[in-house]
Amino acid sequence: MHTRRINAETVTVPTTGYSQALEVSGHTRLLFVSGQIPLGIDGNVPEGFEAQCRLAWRNVEAQLKAAGMTLDNLVMHRTYLADRRYALLNRAVRNEVLGGRETALTVVIAGIFDEAWLLEVEAVAAG
Repeated sequence: MHTRRINAETVTVPTTGYSQALEVSGHTRLLFVSGQIPLGIDGNVPEGFEAQCRLAWRNVEAQLKAAGMTLDNLVMHRTYLADRRYALLNRAVRNEVLGGRETALTVVIAGIFDEAWLLEVEAVAAG
């Protein structure tokens, strides 16, 4: 699989570790990961946004692994935040988890299905 970052000359260049557009070629399959929530296998939701964010990302990674993929296969993800006050902490945790990988991404402020959940992360991977 090969990826190529694209940024139109008439659009602002991203400054926070993502691509405005990402072309993917040479892949043989796509994986669509449903929104991963901050719910542990034990049925517990951690306290605080950072712990919930890390768990949601671990759940994304677990789904990738189950499909024989890693974060290196991630090409797009969408994060739904319960409140915009989590935006900067979300970015910090995301950048740490992705470790320099630049995907296409969208962050949406939305009402989340369960009030205990402070975010949800969905993803697309190619392999």
